[in-house]
Amino acid sequence: MAEVLRINDDTYRIEDGMVRFFLFLGKEKAALIDSGMTVTNARKIAEGLTTLPIIMINTHADRDHVSGNEAFDEVYMSPAEEGNYKEHNGSSKIIPIREGDVIDLGDRSLKVIDIPGHTPGSVAFLDEKNRILVSGDSVQDGLIFMFGEKRDFNAYIKSMKHLLEYDGLYDDIYAMHGSFPVKADLIPKLIEGASQILSGEAKGEKVEVFGQEILKYDFGYAGFLGELRE
Repeated sequence: MAEVLRINDDTYRIEDGMVRFFLFLGKEKAALIDSGMTVTNARKIAEGLTTLPIIMINTHADRDHVSGNEAFDEVYMSPAEEGNYKEHNGSSKIIPIREGDVIDLGDRSLKVIDIPGHTPGSVAFLDEKNRILVSGDSVQDGLIFMFGEKRDFNAYIKSMKHLLEYDGLYDDIYAMHGSFPVKADLIPKLIEGASQILSGEAKGEKVEVFGQEILKYDFGYAGFLGELRE
């Protein structure tokens, strides 16, 4: 069962086992940011917390972020995630969001930042007024999945460097996994770790995930799960 935790008067976090999602309230509408892994009643949870109209937006479309999406006729998502979404049986109409778009909730705006790498259409949301960055899976202190055809370490490093351009505009990073919250000083460390993996400097440990043998790279501050090297 999901656990609802109130962050402040207009922000909630919902813990769903190994993943979390968020409800941001504006003056005119609310945004559910992702919808969890096991819950199918994410919309009902949100409606129990606000009377505002609720929109559904996604950081990306991996299975553990879209379990409650089907309660919405339309969802805001990067068009680069369409294939991933359909692969996980997503059928809601996609309203495309791209770098620089602003989702206005009424006196609270979420700026879209494209951060492909973890998935082709991963995005972050910058709530500059409240100094929050919602990072999806890409910035966290847990294990970042970077194995499989949709993952791209080169794009990931480029995206993390792109996030550095927003340094100073937020205090807290709201990640969907791992500790809550994390801080901006984690981003340069993730760039360094991912770069060491690409260069071959980092040595991974063989582990099995979902029946597949992969490499686990544990840097202490965070980790990556990547492909076996030839």
